[in-house]
Amino acid sequence: MSIRKQFRLVALSAACVAVGAGISAIAAAGASTPSATTHPRHAHRGRFGVGRELRRAVHGDVLVATRTGFVTVTFDRGIIQSVKGQQLTLTEGRKSTTKTVTLTIPANARIRENGHKAALSSLAAGQRAVVVQTPKRTVVRARTARHG
Repeated sequence: MSIRKQFRLVALSAACVAVGAGISAIAAAGASTPSATTHPRHAHRGRFGVGRELRRAVHGDVLVATRTGFVTVTFDRGIIQSVKGQQLTLTEGRKSTTKTVTLTIPANARIRENGHKAALSSLAAGQRAVVVQTPKRTVVRARTARHG
């Protein structure tokens, strides 16, 4: 598959995750008991306030239909705990609801650190990372967490 097709596949999978999160948020909102007051912080969200919920997604598997069949695209997001060889260990979640996963990153993966091309070994514990895996490509994007 060409780079353009891979990019389209990743973009499509991200859109599918967004739609799924939106449907989940709408279903959850419909199932909740209506409140007499609206918190001012959430008053502007309306029915399309899916962005905040999607930012909390830490893992997803999306089945995408292509011309030749189906392809599974997977993403994992979390804080880097360690990098040993081709193994990247992430802690997904927040505070008391965390899960640790170890991913094997192929040698031909695209690694970006703070927006620049990098090697897997240059990533450090404490950085935020997103790993997107397709059958033919793996992309790792890491950034140093902002302080203050």
